[in-house]
Amino acid sequence: MPYSQALATRVREQLADLAHVTEKEMMDGLTFMYNNKMCMGIIGEELMCRIDPDIQDEALAKKGCRVMDFTHRPMRGYVMVSETGLTSRQDFEYWVNLCLAFNKKAKSSKKNKQES
Repeated sequence: MPYSQALATRVREQLADLAHVTEKEMMDGLTFMYNNKMCMGIIGEELMCRIDPDIQDEALAKKGCRVMDFTHRPMRGYVMVSETGLTSRQDFEYWVNLCLAFNKKAKSSKKNKQES
């Protein structure tokens, strides 16, 4: 299933003022990399968020949020947020800010470490 272009536009607009943001098509969706680290993405109509695993349970209590199980296994530190959790600007910015906050302490992939 193709990813939501409307949601991609919202993410692009939110990240527009940041340097070092790139996009990669992967996982049947679109991934936004920030500082060479996966930050967030879009799979279908949902926002994939890479967040601090220590606050995952708190995040899962939010409207429209569920554990990311793209590979049919729950992934700690990754959640999916449906349209119902992204309706207001405040809700959308909450998820983007969680992703950006964790990005500062997230580790780069091994591939990126080798390229450095």
